[in-house]
Amino acid sequence: MTMNNVPLIDISPLLSDNREDWLPVVENIDQACREIGFFYIQGHGISSAQLESMFTLAKTFFAQPEDIKQQLLIANSSNHRGWGSAGAEQLDPSKPSDWKETFDMALDIHPEHPIVKACPQLYGPNQYGVLPGFQQQMNQHYGLLINVARRLLQAMAIALKLPDDFFNQYFDDQHISVLRMIHYPPRPADQVVDADAKAAGAHTDYGCLTLLLQDDVGGLEVRNAQDEWVAAPPIKDALVVNIGDLMQRWTNDYYRSTEHRVRNLSPGVHRYSMPFFVEPRYDTPVSCIPSCITAERDARYPLITSGEWILSRFAATYAYRTQDES
Repeated sequence: MTMNNVPLIDISPLLSDNREDWLPVVENIDQACREIGFFYIQGHGISSAQLESMFTLAKTFFAQPEDIKQQLLIANSSNHRGWGSAGAEQLDPSKPSDWKETFDMALDIHPEHPIVKACPQLYGPNQYGVLPGFQQQMNQHYGLLINVARRLLQAMAIALKLPDDFFNQYFDDQHISVLRMIHYPPRPADQVVDADAKAAGAHTDYGCLTLLLQDDVGGLEVRNAQDEWVAAPPIKDALVVNIGDLMQRWTNDYYRSTEHRVRNLSPGVHRYSMPFFVEPRYDTPVSCIPSCITAERDARYPLITSGEWILSRFAATYAYRTQDES
């Protein structure tokens, strides 16, 4: 099944004990990664009730008074965790700042842990605030998503003729994957007519994969291989998966990190979404894998660590980091 060029893949066979059952799913994922870099997944094992509970949590969190959220300001976090106010992020440098507020969390690691001392910009404690049950529910959902991500990464390794754990070996208990909640509040009426004022500007994601949960409002658009913007409308209980820049580098451009955006929303509409950015350990060496280097295609990217890449992209995207550095 395809939704405007974005295929829908049932990944439940990846749970089968019979590897033969995996092969059609592996082939479908591989084709989607090469042709558009986006696909929907169903059969991921996360219940509808769990997904709905996360939207309820997001609405409750963002409805808190501004002064409560200010106590979790991401600009006060050395490791990029907490609440980002509207306008803090500019995904498309040529356009106005994005009209959204965010909350970011990742693995919660004590400041004295050696990995934090090695890379304090990407590791450390989360900021949770005072909302009852918030910390527990966010961490539970984070755990469910990383399990889905590991299944997808294994399928991609198989497709690329690599050992099953080629990617997953870098996703031990020190990966830097980030779970984000996003609230796109209604725009002031005088801004809705501005075609350049996207809720989220055109961009690619930085890491390996993104698993996105979106509500039923819609607005996500993907740039396809024909350079056209196509809608990726919500499908109930499905997650949207897209390839990120690191995976494109790893696969020597065979897997596509595709531009996407959130179009302007109608007056009075709130939109909520939750991307899970799947990113390996900070010291993961990312260079073009051998099966993606051919006589027709030399290696296109030099070696870089995942941490170096992520931090370079943060610096280009977040206003508060640019201000700090200047």
